[in-house]
Amino acid sequence: MSPLKIKKGSTSHSAYDLRPTFSDKEERHTLAVLVENEPGVLSRVIGLFAGRGYNIDSLTVAEVDHLGHRSRITIVTTGTPQTIVQIKAQLGRFVDVHKVNDLTVEGPSVERELALFKVQGTGEHRIEAIRLADIFRANVVDSTLESFVFEITGTSEKIDAFAELMQPLGLTEIARTGVAALSRGSVA
Repeated sequence: MSPLKIKKGSTSHSAYDLRPTFSDKEERHTLAVLVENEPGVLSRVIGLFAGRGYNIDSLTVAEVDHLGHRSRITIVTTGTPQTIVQIKAQLGRFVDVHKVNDLTVEGPSVERELALFKVQGTGEHRIEAIRLADIFRANVVDSTLESFVFEITGTSEKIDAFAELMQPLGLTEIARTGVAALSRGSVA
């Protein structure tokens, strides 16, 4: 009896279609996770990422329901579609997790980040820093004779662009909050 000569993934009708259904391309996803506001919950969520070698690009946490003792964890991570599905499934298995939303795939969402920039400089550099801050709608929240502290809110890309422009003007320190995100419209 001769062996079957079936090419791996030869047609879409083959029982031996072994082509992967997921892309190998890494994508950025924003996950909103509603959890119990209890000690150790954040540690377990972070442990899931660390234990499996997943990276967290941004992380914000705050209590959103005082009476229900619930917090919202907003996580920005990058991975293949298969990795993101796995992350969501594993998060959903935690007892303390009430809901996992992937804002990237659920429709339009609004993402913002807050950042503080300390810029030191005098003379022309100082004037140029103020001009650029005005263009980016950054507020001066502290000023001395040698430095400014600017506050800026916007997308991560906007904050990155502002940082790049401030670098040659005397940028010495940056503090960023991480991404806060909500879905748009009536979708919960």
